[in-house]
Amino acid sequence: LYALHAPEVECIAKGKARTPYEFGVKVSVATTLKEGLVVGMRSMPGNPYDGHTLAEALEQVGILTGTDKPPATAIVDKGYRGVEIEGVRILRSGQKKGITKTLKAMINRRSAIEPTIGHMKMDGRLGRNPLKGALGDALHAVMCGAGHNLRLILAALRLYCARCGLSMHDLIAALTEHRRSRQSGIA
Repeated sequence: LYALHAPEVECIAKGKARTPYEFGVKVSVATTLKEGLVVGMRSMPGNPYDGHTLAEALEQVGILTGTDKPPATAIVDKGYRGVEIEGVRILRSGQKKGITKTLKAMINRRSAIEPTIGHMKMDGRLGRNPLKGALGDALHAVMCGAGHNLRLILAALRLYCARCGLSMHDLIAALTEHRRSRQSGIA
């Protein structure tokens, strides 16, 4: 028992010099390869082996993307060694056998998820869960993923406004005016 107020907390060994251990619940994160949008985020109570969580994570991605089938390719780290899922090509970091230049570039792109996780822990408050219980852990993980996506969308919108010479205030005013005119039946 690591915390009296939260008995679901486990000790997660990170294997890093700075923070060898974390206390909490393991979270699975699935992002798109190019844009970095979070397409699946799920808490995994009980501190399971990473390889045992891959099928559940890919199932969630299929459900949330509306295809009801897992993605064709999954790029994972070395913690998923020995895992095979039917219908899914699994590429692991450090893999050498049967890798083309394109696949190698995809595997190297996988390292972009580490800063995403770091930003969610710091900016999105994934590092500290204010909600209680296993349901609170699950909800907090999903909400942190949604918040990360909203931050990415707002950053892209700011960039678009800067290219067009608008401020965010001008854009919001124009959208509000458009909405009012549609409601009154003018447009």
